Amino acid sequence: MKRNMRIVVSLLLVACMSLSLFAAGQSEAAKAPARKVINLWTFTDEVPKMLEKFKALNPDFDYEINTTIVATTDGAYQPALDQALASGGDNAPDLYCAEAAFVLKYTKGDAAQYAAPYKSLGIDVDKKLKDADIAPYTVDIGSNSKGELVGLGYQATGGAFIYRRSLAKATWGTDDPAVIKTKIGPGWEKFFQAAADLNKKGYAIMSGDGDIWHAIEGSSPKGWIIDGKLFIDKTREDFLDIAKMIVDNGYSNQTRDWEDGWFADMKDAGAKKVFGFFGPAWLINYVMAGNSGGTKPGEGTFGDWAVCEPPVGFFWGGTWVIANNNSPVKEAVGKIIEWITLDTSETGLQYLWANGTLNGPGGTKDTVASGTVMSKSDGAVAFLGGQNMFDVFVPAGAFATGKNKTQYDETINQYWRDQVRSYAAGNKTRSEAIAEFKKLVSDNLAISAL
Repeated sequence: MKRNMRIVVSLLLVACMSLSLFAAGQSEAAKAPARKVINLWTFTDEVPKMLEKFKALNPDFDYEINTTIVATTDGAYQPALDQALASGGDNAPDLYCAEAAFVLKYTKGDAAQYAAPYKSLGIDVDKKLKDADIAPYTVDIGSNSKGELVGLGYQATGGAFIYRRSLAKATWGTDDPAVIKTKIGPGWEKFFQAAADLNKKGYAIMSGDGDIWHAIEGSSPKGWIIDGKLFIDKTREDFLDIAKMIVDNGYSNQTRDWEDGWFADMKDAGAKKVFGFFGPAWLINYVMAGNSGGTKPGEGTFGDWAVCEPPVGFFWGGTWVIANNNSPVKEAVGKIIEWITLDTSETGLQYLWANGTLNGPGGTKDTVASGTVMSKSDGAVAFLGGQNMFDVFVPAGAFATGKNKTQYDETINQYWRDQVRSYAAGNKTRSEAIAEFKKLVSDNLAISAL
C-alpha cells in the first residue's frame, strides 16, 4: 500500500512538473511574436534597400521583410495602403511610408488611428530626439493630435537657393554664398531686385513659377484648411501677382517643373540661362546633377553651382516612416525605425546616408534628419564646386515649418497652381481665377471657403 502511494505521489509530481513546464512554455510562446515577418509598404525601393543594409549589419535580426511597393503614380498608393490597414490580419502593413504630400493623413488626419506612438515601440523618444538634433518641422508633421510622435523622416528637406556661380560672378562680381544670400534675400523684395539685375545681363532668375511656389507655400503662416473651411493665406494669394510679374518682366523661361523645359534649364539648354532653383539637397542629388549635362566639373553646368540661404524658410518633400499600432511585431519594427531615424552612430542609417556610404564608399551624400550627424559628416560635393552643403542645409531645416500643412495639400496645390498659371498668362482675371479655385475645391473635396 505504501509502495503504491509512493508511485501515485511520484506520478503526481511528474504531472505537476509537466504542467509547470507546459505553462512556462505557453508563457514564453505568448511573449514571442506571432510571426517572424515584417510587412513593409512603400512607394519606392528606397526604404527596402535600407532594410537590406539593416539586416546585413544585424545578422541576429531574424525577421523576413515582406515588401509591397505601390507607386504614387495616378494616386494608386494611398487607396491600396488604406485598404490594407483597414483589412488587418497577417498581411497588414507593420511598417509603412508616407511622403510629405500626404503624410498628415496618416499622422493627424483620416488614417491617424493606425499610427503607433514611437514610445510604444520601445524607443526613448525624448532623449533620442534631443541627442539627434532633429529638425523641428519633421517632428511637428510626425506628431499626432495628442502630441505623440508617430512618424519621422530620414532626409532633411529644408530648402535652400541653388545658384550658378558663373552667372553670379558676371552679375555681382562674386559667387560667395555669404554675399549672394544678401543679394537674393531676406524677403521677396530683395529677390526681385536680384531678378532685375540678372535680367539686365540677359539671365532668368528662375526656370518657371513652380520654382518659387514651394518657397511661398512653405513660408505661409497658415495652411489651406482652417476649422474645416478653405482658407487662402495672403502669402499664397500673393503668388497670383508674383507669377504674373515673373511673366510680364521675363524673369523666367516659363517652364513647368518636372517637364522637359525645366530639366533643360539645368544644363543651359533653355531660352535664357537660368540663375537658380529653390530646393532641398535631393533636388541637387537626384534631379539637377543628372540633368546638368556632365558628370564632373567642366562638363555642362556640373560644378558651376552653389547653395545659400533662401529669401524665406521652407521645406519640400520627404518620406516619413510609421508603424502600425495593430502590428504583432511592434518591438522589431521599433528597432528598424530607430535605426533609420534616430541612430546617430556611424553604423546608423543617418550617418551612412549623409556620407554616401550606405552601399559602399563613393555614393551620393545627402542631408539627413539629424543635425548631430551632419555636424560630424563631410558634406562637400563636386557638383557644388566642393562646397560643404551641410553648412547651409542644417540651418535650412531649422528655418522650415510644418505647421501650415494639411492632408489635402497635394490636390489643393494643383488646383491653385493651375489657376495662377492661367491668370499669369492673361487667360483669366484675378477674381475669376480665385472663384474657379474655390469651386474646384468645393466640388471635388466638399470643402467650402471661409
